Amino acid sequence: MEIERKFLISKLPENLETYPFHTLEQAYLCTEPVVRVRRSDDEYILTYKGKGLMTREEYNLPLTAESYEHLKAKADGNIICKRRYLIPLESGLTIELDVFEPPFQGLVLAEVEFPSEEEARAFLPPDWFGEEVTWSTEYHNSTLSQKKW
Repeated sequence: MEIERKFLISKLPENLETYPFHTLEQAYLCTEPVVRVRRSDDEYILTYKGKGLMTREEYNLPLTAESYEHLKAKADGNIICKRRYLIPLESGLTIELDVFEPPFQGLVLAEVEFPSEEEARAFLPPDWFGEEVTWSTEYHNSTLSQKKW
């Protein structure tokens, strides 16, 4: 189960380069239900996501580089590329700050995952977070993968 809240970010933290990051590339084979393949640095994953906004089912299976490339070629829509920074919070949670590459350059989203819905609802975002978009599908990566340019 994935429980997360998502926020738009208009101004990057000043010390962003001091945090660890991953380079992500993801392709969507299907958007209803969501079936995605992702390369995170040198790790390859097939993901199924159920319906939902703040809370939804999520299952991950490992892939080889070869199977990732084979499935990526079957992608439906845009390939999403982004750099994900991992910023720790004092609460022990982690902000996953996604800085998107073209064709979504300029889009920056922050996600925070929670162990329970109660903790998610009680979360007070840092001052530098912008508009909350948890309750909108507009900023789901699967939706972005279908945008026409």
